[in-house]
Amino acid sequence: MKKTLNFKYIGYALHILVWGVILLFPYLVSNAANGYRIGVIPGRLFTATVFIHVALFYGNAFYLYPKLCNRRWWWLYIISAVLVIIASHQLKFFVIATWFPDVLKNTAATRFVLIPSLIVFIISIIYRRIVNKIRFEHEQKEKQAEQLSAELKFLRSQISPHFLFNVLTNMVSLARKKSDQLEQSLIMLADLMRYMLYETLEKKVELGKEVEYLNSYIALQKLRFGDDVAIDSTIKLNNGDGHYTIEPMLLIPFVENAFKHGTGYMEHPHIAIKLLVEHDLLVFEVLNAFDTTQDISKDESSGIGLGNVKARLNMLYKNNYSLTINDDNNLFHIILTLKLT
Repeated sequence: MKKTLNFKYIGYALHILVWGVILLFPYLVSNAANGYRIGVIPGRLFTATVFIHVALFYGNAFYLYPKLCNRRWWWLYIISAVLVIIASHQLKFFVIATWFPDVLKNTAATRFVLIPSLIVFIISIIYRRIVNKIRFEHEQKEKQAEQLSAELKFLRSQISPHFLFNVLTNMVSLARKKSDQLEQSLIMLADLMRYMLYETLEKKVELGKEVEYLNSYIALQKLRFGDDVAIDSTIKLNNGDGHYTIEPMLLIPFVENAFKHGTGYMEHPHIAIKLLVEHDLLVFEVLNAFDTTQDISKDESSGIGLGNVKARLNMLYKNNYSLTINDDNNLFHIILTLKLT
């Protein structure tokens, strides 16, 4: 909104500047010795005709053209345009005959004063069409931005229930085992939910906070599985890397997917997670084994996470990321490279 107002005021300033220069033109290129004349045209006559041109320009650009130049009233616009141009000619002729009769003796000077009305009218049409095009493109961009925002909110809204479904499943598992770690897990869950409810309201969050959230989730999974699943987590942030910003909860779906499909039915399940930042570039890798036959029986909701994150990457990072997904030899391996800001 602020940017729109700035452009609006810049537009006003340009109009004032252009017309101001035109109005003062005789007084800038001439001097009082010859009456501020441009050839045989007195400076005062030039200024008077400019005021008529101003009325002609804005009358057409902001009233006649917008109101009448359409499929329904085009014929009325043509009639109005002809009448307005003739009226401006007559008005300038009246000004010349009343206050500058000597100019009428010079045919070339008379034509110079009268012909510009048609030129100004044509320029006003071109101006109006350019303004309409710019406005249309601006409205289209605003609609696209609104649509993008709505889609992003929808995608974010999908994350919370999907995430909670997985985490609550973890809690149930710990409760069944009557694990002493249940209380600690509930505290971690409270911290994760606090992050989801408050921090993720922003368009982007600090990378350091997103990494803390990711580590908490992995720690929660370690409490759940204990020694049953080998979890190799290497998440490194150098000093100063935490200030980078990232779309909230962008990385967690890959980790959720690994625990969803990489545990529960293999003899020695193993999950590897790696994150590092180098030269404004985030590299995130997740590797897990999976059983193709058993994986078919997974519920359909498990596809929400990856489909969601792909859509968000396309919308928010477009040409600033690469995502490689390999599922050869029963190994699911994702590599996400993201340009940070």
